[in-house]
Amino acid sequence: MTGFFLQVQNDTLTKATGAVVEGVVKNNEISVLEFILKGGIFLIPIAILLFYTIYIIIERFMYIKKATKTDPHLMKDIRTHLNAGNIDMAISSAERDGAASAIVIKEGIQTIGRPISEIESNMEKMANIEIGEMEKKLGVLGLIAGIAPTLGFIGTISGVIKIFYSISVTENISIGNISGGLYEKMISSGAGLIVGIIAYSAYHLYNSMIDNYSLNMQRHVLEFVNIIQRPNADKTK
Repeated sequence: MTGFFLQVQNDTLTKATGAVVEGVVKNNEISVLEFILKGGIFLIPIAILLFYTIYIIIERFMYIKKATKTDPHLMKDIRTHLNAGNIDMAISSAERDGAASAIVIKEGIQTIGRPISEIESNMEKMANIEIGEMEKKLGVLGLIAGIAPTLGFIGTISGVIKIFYSISVTENISIGNISGGLYEKMISSGAGLIVGIIAYSAYHLYNSMIDNYSLNMQRHVLEFVNIIQRPNADKTK
């Protein structure tokens, strides 16, 4: 009989303990937003940098994708029109394409009749202008890639300073007091690193796309010069 009562007592204590632990866990549960907001005031500029980074990524992607598109039939059409002596139709073909490479080719068509070196120089200058247009705001991404993590580290350092100042005043050096304040301040470091990685990745990805365009543009310029110098060669291209 005594064993029965002891068993009941143990079961009751176990359930009570479980209920208390479950209650503590539920009380300690916070939403993702609440967790992020614990990062402090430095999360505000980091969040602004995040939204601006996303805006630049979307805007630059749309522009670069449109500018670097290539029409596989463009150079063939240009060759056909130039061989027929129809410069106006060649210009119309370039204008119809609208891509950066077509703009450069159009510059070359408009300078036909001048020395080859001058034609190449004008086309190179136009290509540099187009590359400059593509590279707009990419420098800002590179800047954000450096600033965002730095802001995060500053937020963490300022939080650590406050923690140790509080310890010096209250002389409370409990692990809970230190770790509780420290994890909150490290949120800003994590947020800054995430924004920095996004900006850094986009910066190098877009520069890679522009480098590929530059290489293709050089091929188009060489092909255009060959069309002018050898108008009857490789008509099937």
